[in-house]
Amino acid sequence: MSISWQSEDAPDPVRINALGWCLAVLRGVPLALLVFGGLLVLLTVRLAERPLFGLQRPVTPFITQFVCRNAFRLMGIRYKTRGSLMRQRGPVVANHSSWLDILALNARKRIYFVSKAEVAKWPGIGWLARATGTVFIERNPKKAREQADLFEQRLRAGQKLLFFPEGTSTDGLRVLRFKPTLFAAFFNKHLRNGLHVQPVSVVYHAPKGAPDRFYGWWGDMDFGPHLLKVLAAPRQGAVELIYHPPLKVADFPDRKALAARAEEMVRSGHQTALKA
Repeated sequence: MSISWQSEDAPDPVRINALGWCLAVLRGVPLALLVFGGLLVLLTVRLAERPLFGLQRPVTPFITQFVCRNAFRLMGIRYKTRGSLMRQRGPVVANHSSWLDILALNARKRIYFVSKAEVAKWPGIGWLARATGTVFIERNPKKAREQADLFEQRLRAGQKLLFFPEGTSTDGLRVLRFKPTLFAAFFNKHLRNGLHVQPVSVVYHAPKGAPDRFYGWWGDMDFGPHLLKVLAAPRQGAVELIYHPPLKVADFPDRKALAARAEEMVRSGHQTALKA
């Protein structure tokens, strides 16, 4: 027995045979137990952590890291990183190709994502995002000042906020232009001199014989079918993270120059890794 589907935004048809369904169950059940079991532990610990430490989260990010790193082990996807983690205060920026980015970036570094407000309402993903401290923002110019103040509050608390400056996800084979809007918050007079920004290239290597964009999740592709496709793959590929040298915000004249330089570094690392 097999099932297949295809949409305008998912040009590669998904076909699951009997072996695929077995693999999806064998991988999916332990993965669900890991993710939602970890969520339960995190929420329980957060009950004590929140009143004691407020915005500071000295314990729960380690639970998130444990869950995300082991999720790749259960799925059979190889996970590798290059480069050093930034020690300075400031945000992280990366290219965006898939829902897998959230697992990949959380597995190595204790971070807090910045996401569009709509994500908070998504079943499953929204619950996880809220529990792990994601910062939700609205695409409304009237909210710009309020959101900048929120970023400043989080950054002053020592949190590493992670932005996807492309503003959308791709098929994993390209890096789009970085939108400079969110970079404006880094030039706040109270923050600029003490902040650094670390660019990160997220690269997916497809399973042998699969399309290069196998792990890409973009456009109007549904989460469920894409998750099933990944779990049912008889062979898995790899995800690679490349951490580039941090950029000092004060070395750049404005947000556009900083965004352009971060984009250049992420694209260069991405394309080099894909060719290799």
